[in-house]
Amino acid sequence: MKHFVLVLIAFLFVMSCSNDDNPTVNQPELVGNWKLIAIYSDPGDGSGDFFSVESDKMIQFTANGMISSNANLCLLFSESGEPSTGTYSETESTISILDCQTMPYSSSFEIISSNLIISYPCIEGCQEKYIKLLE
Repeated sequence: MKHFVLVLIAFLFVMSCSNDDNPTVNQPELVGNWKLIAIYSDPGDGSGDFFSVESDKMIQFTANGMISSNANLCLLFSESGEPSTGTYSETESTISILDCQTMPYSSSFEIISSNLIISYPCIEGCQEKYIKLLE
């Protein structure tokens, strides 16, 4: 009987522990408005980094899978004034731009530390970093 009580106490002790070593970080929801804050470029040797930018470039993700921007999403580092639209897949983490002059254009995205990172198809690494605007 003593062994049963000891096993029961040990079991309850283990079950009552919580794992606070890895707290979950709440990532922002993709749907909403995002503003460009930094650009990443790499000369090809892995030494690239993000550099802050002053930009009016905005991207809006809607709940129905559409994306729109006040800038050309077909071109990396484009500024506002040349709007573009497209679709996105949150499960595949891809953006497809509908109005590029060349073949259909696709890029990938991810949310890291509350920032939206859009990766463009470049020989060297090239990305744009966005921050979500409060509604």
